[in-house]
Amino acid sequence: MRHVSGEAIIHKVPMGSYGNNGYVVVCPRTNESIIIDTPAEPEKLINAAGDTKVKSILITHTHQDHLLGFEAIRQELKAPVGVHTSEAAALPSPPDFHLKDGDVITIGTVSIRVFHTPGHTTGSLCFLTGKHLFSGDTLFPGGPGRTRTPKDLKQILASISSKLLVLPEDTVVHPGHGNDTTIGDSQLEYALFISRPHPEGLCGDVHWLR
Repeated sequence: MRHVSGEAIIHKVPMGSYGNNGYVVVCPRTNESIIIDTPAEPEKLINAAGDTKVKSILITHTHQDHLLGFEAIRQELKAPVGVHTSEAAALPSPPDFHLKDGDVITIGTVSIRVFHTPGHTTGSLCFLTGKHLFSGDTLFPGGPGRTRTPKDLKQILASISSKLLVLPEDTVVHPGHGNDTTIGDSQLEYALFISRPHPEGLCGDVHWLR
């Protein structure tokens, strides 16, 4: 699937048996690109990158389903890899640079802002370019990413509400699995979620509307 925004061309690539999405973000002026995540079936993402000049590979978090194509993609594209400091040791091989909240990655005339959104994992990251948010496993249509403990759920909800839901409502959300959504839809669903009482031990797969 190909999205064209005012500043970037975005290729969404469904990959592997876990329903992952990999992404290629391209600057149309310079043909430079970045890769977001490296799931199974790496040849799909390599083909989507095509003849673009891949400047870096960004990892949203280090759960294995997002890394099954990591070494093949890294070796083929020979681009530097960035991940949050807290998850660097979990990569199949060491990263070339660390990412933190507020960092900006530039490819040609396209800027990509880094958000640290812990909760699903300690080092979960989201990436924003224009009105396109790559949310990893932090935000999906209908709810947050899976959490292991009630503390993790509180943390991911704080990440989502303070950093993501404040974005313009027409921002398109491209998650690490499945279909896209928008910030506007997520704002409405989250408002309904917080208007209802919930058990203290709530965590796991949480849905805004259930």
